[in-house]
Amino acid sequence: MASTAAGKQRIPKVAKVKNKAPAEVQITAEQLLREAKERELELLPPPPKQKITDEEELNDYKLRKRKTFEDNIRKNRTVISNWIKYAQWEESLKEVQRARSIYERALDVDHRNITLWLKYAEMEMKNRQVNHARNIWDRAIIILPRVNQFWYKYTYMEELLGNVAGTRQNWIKYARFEEKHGYIAHARKVYERAVEFFGEDHMDENLYVAFAKFEENQKESERVRVIYKYALDRISKQHAQELFKNYTIFEKKYGDRRGIEDIIVNKRRFQYEEEVKANPHNYDAWFDYLRLVESDTDANTVREVYERAIANIPPTKEKRHWKRYIYLWINYALYEELDAKDPERTRQVYQACLELIPHKKFTFAKIWLMYAQFEIRQKNLPMARKALGTSIGKSPKLKLFKGYIELELQLREFDRCRKLYEKFLEFTPENCTTWIKFAELETILGDVDRARAVYELAIGQPRLDMPEVLWKSYIDFEIEQEEYDKTRNLYRRLLQRTQHVKVWISLAQFELTTGAEDTLSKCRQIYEEANKTLRNCEEKEERLMLLESWRSFEEEFGPESAQERVAKLMPERVKKRRKLQSEDGSDAGWEEYYDYIFPEDAANQPNLKLLAMAKIWKKQQKNDEEEEQDPDKDIDESTA
Repeated sequence: MASTAAGKQRIPKVAKVKNKAPAEVQITAEQLLREAKERELELLPPPPKQKITDEEELNDYKLRKRKTFEDNIRKNRTVISNWIKYAQWEESLKEVQRARSIYERALDVDHRNITLWLKYAEMEMKNRQVNHARNIWDRAIIILPRVNQFWYKYTYMEELLGNVAGTRQNWIKYARFEEKHGYIAHARKVYERAVEFFGEDHMDENLYVAFAKFEENQKESERVRVIYKYALDRISKQHAQELFKNYTIFEKKYGDRRGIEDIIVNKRRFQYEEEVKANPHNYDAWFDYLRLVESDTDANTVREVYERAIANIPPTKEKRHWKRYIYLWINYALYEELDAKDPERTRQVYQACLELIPHKKFTFAKIWLMYAQFEIRQKNLPMARKALGTSIGKSPKLKLFKGYIELELQLREFDRCRKLYEKFLEFTPENCTTWIKFAELETILGDVDRARAVYELAIGQPRLDMPEVLWKSYIDFEIEQEEYDKTRNLYRRLLQRTQHVKVWISLAQFELTTGAEDTLSKCRQIYEEANKTLRNCEEKEERLMLLESWRSFEEEFGPESAQERVAKLMPERVKKRRKLQSEDGSDAGWEEYYDYIFPEDAANQPNLKLLAMAKIWKKQQKNDEEEEQDPDKDIDESTA
């Protein structure tokens, strides 16, 4: 119907010129210009500028302008300049979303218009919409990949943003485009140009991964391997995770078992190298690195890594900073002895380590002892003794004395052991364990008098770390020798120093084991004496402990009269309250506690008697109150 209607329309006829003769009056160009200038005066003046004062007027203005732009677009959709002016006007009003919509509508009309893509992307960049701009550039280079201006603008934007990786990605897209259309040589050349362009200062794993995958698609396995190795040698560990992953996958596809193991080992070695470079004093990283190289490389490489590790001496001479470091030397020596089977190198490692340690500030007994044990394994006893003697002279320690003494005991050199014990006790006379071990040595050797003399010297020391253990050992020694009189004498000497309840109980139990005729009476006498002595003791629990032990003794060996007597001595447990005070001296409330009232103390103290009578009276009062409240209680009970 539309075509038929168009056909019926008449085409206007051109008027025929009847007189073709020249006009009598000719008009020149000057006259035309003069008339045009004169007629300017007749033109209407431009409308006055409108000043918008409120939001309603602004909305009206926007509506009119949008209607104008939409009418222009409706008249001719293919005029892209109308779309661009419309979008720029919306952008000037900060209506970015509307401008974006206009550009998208324009792209639907002509998606191959270069100016339209450029204006659209520039708008997003001016408004700092980076991701939107990237999206536009990505769409543009996919739709029009041959337009160089897109690539230049996109790359320039990424460079301004400092996104070097994004800049590289454009190279990869370019190469993939060439590969997609079958231009393999061109694609390879693009990758090579990219590698050359960025150099070693701006290397990125993504570029090399893409290059390697391209060569893998072309079945160039050797090229792939060279690319991966080249990149791995030059890119830092933290930026090469994806590179390692793809290299491993490639080796699993095309390599042999040895190649796969090499890539895994190299990956770990590369990782450890980065860690120790970042922090050379990270000794845990050195340990992991050394375990790896010991399991996979030759002795020279292992020694090189050990030398690099031990060169990182702790910066301060504080033992806590050396505790991890010293194990590098220990592991080095053990490797030379057990794996490399080189005794001379092992000896050099131990000696170098001992020279390095600042013995005036601190030492490591473990190193001295390990060195001495190594020399013994090499059947070089003089060197072992020399090392241990030097250690004691430079920095005497308990472990060094104990280790040296243990060595001489194994060699049955008892005279040397005696001398070492003497030096040991000169160094630490308060160490009860050393005195006991010295005395035990003399006892084993059968010299009882020397053992007793050692014990006597020990208990005569002014300061001891564990005097109760030393006295017990001395008493046990005399009991083993069946010297009961001397044992009693020891107990009495100990009781002069301390009145502890355990000493009294131990003395009583000792009397039970002697087997004498008057054992029970002596034991009972000790309990009597102890009870009298402990009456003045502030710790009532100790006195209670003594009475409980005495009661157990009488229940097992004594008559009923003795048992009743001890039972009368047992205290009464009562609950009391006392005030609490905080650290600043203020009241902190009350607390309940249990106290013990001994009958012997109550008989001697009138206030305790009064307290007992008050308790009896209170109990009687309570019973009377109960009877008043229930008078039939007695009748019921009697009836029952």
